[in-house]
Amino acid sequence: MKSARPAHRCTECGYASAKWVGRCPECQAWGSLLESGAPAAALRSVSAGPVTAPARPIAQIELAGARAVPTGIPEFDRVLGGGLVPGGVLLVAGEPGVGKSTLLLEVAHRVAATNGPALVISGEESAGQVRLRAERIGALHERLYLAAETELSAVLAHIDQVAPTLLILDSVQTVRSPAVEGTDGGATQVRAVASALSAVAKSRGMTTILVGHVTKDGAIAGPRTLEHLVDVVISFDGERHSTLRLVRAIKNRFGPADEIGCFEIGDNGVVGVPDPSALFVSRRTAPVPGSCVTVTLEGSRPLLAEVQALVASTSGGGSPRRAVSGLDAQRVAMVNAVVERRGGVKLADADVFAASVGGVRIVEPASDLALALAIASAAKDRPLPAGTVAIGEVGLSGEIRRVGGTSRRLAEAARQGYRVALVPQDPGSAPKGMRLIEVPDLGTAFSRLF
Repeated sequence: MKSARPAHRCTECGYASAKWVGRCPECQAWGSLLESGAPAAALRSVSAGPVTAPARPIAQIELAGARAVPTGIPEFDRVLGGGLVPGGVLLVAGEPGVGKSTLLLEVAHRVAATNGPALVISGEESAGQVRLRAERIGALHERLYLAAETELSAVLAHIDQVAPTLLILDSVQTVRSPAVEGTDGGATQVRAVASALSAVAKSRGMTTILVGHVTKDGAIAGPRTLEHLVDVVISFDGERHSTLRLVRAIKNRFGPADEIGCFEIGDNGVVGVPDPSALFVSRRTAPVPGSCVTVTLEGSRPLLAEVQALVASTSGGGSPRRAVSGLDAQRVAMVNAVVERRGGVKLADADVFAASVGGVRIVEPASDLALALAIASAAKDRPLPAGTVAIGEVGLSGEIRRVGGTSRRLAEAARQGYRVALVPQDPGSAPKGMRLIEVPDLGTAFSRLF
């Protein structure tokens, strides 16, 4: 009888192959296929077994244990879709030093004060180090428990002893399971630890937050199956030179997956910023060339953002430079070409620099018109009128296309004191006190302003 060939499985996406290949055909990851032994023989039949609970009509299922419980931090609750769901498993990922542990320690403190015991397991720091941080941000409470462990069995013992309503594991890569082979922090260990804690969370109705590392590319470290095991995946972003922190929901089974929360980190911890538009717009007494304000839509939240451009003559007769910060480089290159070809602005022999203000990253096409106006304003050395915003997507033929949520964007701009808005045709009614300038194409926009 011919023996079964060993199977190889991708540690990133779970793709199975009969032979080893250097690059996974499914997720295109290099060196991720590992031998997993001979494939198991297929079962011919499966007999019925005991059930955990009888099936009931869906209308009779109780919802009391599945409703979100607010944490008391409005910006965090916005991202979660209302709060923490009992039995839910969350994965929070971000670069080292961005403030993940500080924010989650504040979350644990709020939960311990309002909803029941909270347990924080630290695998990267000692208990004394975490205690010092808790004192600094005022997160001490008698029902907030802390332990420093790196063994899964010890973590489970702490859960049995404390019986918490919230468990925070910082981080999942530092905890190992003695029942599974593999290096510490490897794909096998991370998957085993996450699976075990997820099962415990579902059986106890205990909310669990796992802190994860990120790779140098910004992706969540570990196997991609880790993201499928959890209910919510949250990304914690921020520049080291800036105090602004953005929390985004990449995946959310309990609410919207496109919301954003804004925080500011300081000496007293991570504090929510309920009105972050002022952080992304410069305050000047007089307008300057090369600057235009737009309104981006992050989930259901409109945010004002400023786009700046600088056009300078190429020095030394070399190739013109194109530098981008906070914007999509491919999008900027496209808008730059449309401005030159359809708008009649000569840029072939000039250096063009484009950036956003405040460290925010703008990737939405609704900012195309503001970027085009900023580039043209910098090239002509003529500022835009004060109190002007621009909303619209620029096509390759120079047309200005409509974008979603225009009414909410205009309402936010009017609330912030802007009185003139350049928009595509048929934008709807204007907010009180705002004048709309409808522009069908880029040439019309330039002629109206310049």
